[in-house]
Amino acid sequence: MHTTPTAAEHFAAKLAYETDPSDLAAARAAGTAPLVIDVRNEQAWNQGRIPGAIHVPNPDLPRRAAEVAPDKDAPVVLYCWGPGCNGSTRGALTLARLGYTNVRELIGGYEYWTREGLATATDTGRTRQAPDPLTAPTHPNP
Repeated sequence: MHTTPTAAEHFAAKLAYETDPSDLAAARAAGTAPLVIDVRNEQAWNQGRIPGAIHVPNPDLPRRAAEVAPDKDAPVVLYCWGPGCNGSTRGALTLARLGYTNVRELIGGYEYWTREGLATATDTGRTRQAPDPLTAPTHPNP
């Protein structure tokens, strides 16, 4: 018999399998960052990425997973473009099916990472844009 999860179970499960740009940035600042994998295509990667991310397009993930993430219990965060892209969901499912136990999606993806004013990288260097006031504070609290 199938039972419907309680609201608490549902939201606990979401938090177990998702992270957001602010939490990922905080983990990076604290030196506890997970492995971050960008599953977008080469053109998207070249356009910009989260600094330190590893580029493994979704079609290559099954073949390269053990190479880039040899510890199946280590934390891994996957991202794609943004809320309108399910590439990180597909990538997370691939890793979960391969036996990875600590896989999360970056909700909002690269779009919300940049909209929060967090650093991005290209082959020519690092940059950041001003935070979007609809996604992050634009100035510190008084």
